[in-house]
Amino acid sequence: MILNIFTLFHVLISLIAIGAGLVVAVGMLASQRLDGWTKLFLITTVLTSVTGFFFPFRGITPALVTGVISMAVLVVAIYARYARQMVGGWRKTYVISALLALYLNVFVLVVQSFQKIPALKEIAPTQKELPFAIAQLVVLVACFALGGVAAIKFREQPVQTSKSIPL
Repeated sequence: MILNIFTLFHVLISLIAIGAGLVVAVGMLASQRLDGWTKLFLITTVLTSVTGFFFPFRGITPALVTGVISMAVLVVAIYARYARQMVGGWRKTYVISALLALYLNVFVLVVQSFQKIPALKEIAPTQKELPFAIAQLVVLVACFALGGVAAIKFREQPVQTSKSIPL
């Protein structure tokens, strides 16, 4: 019973993280910082990874490895965003690491979808079948393309100065 509630909590924060991450990614494309959405994305993505470590597992699993990679990527994203204020090369570092964290969440979403949704499980029961590979390839290519465009478009907004009115 407790594991079911914990799983539901983990899934809920994962979906919030993915939704917030997509909003942040769109903001990057429009060169908007979206500070509140960014904070929500980073916090829920960290919570997703942290809660993932509390599931029962034996030995090193793909989920555990993904969680460790996600945490490392999130440390870089948070450092670049907050400690380094995205100055200079830290802006692209932030964009790439944040979108990599989003990709890892979506990657796990696809894995879990193929494990839990009967129609998907039927077409790829071992996740070694072509439909699973195609789904993961589409996610990878979409995130890679999004990251490339966002790294170019997400720029510091110029400081607007007020125009003086001659007296």
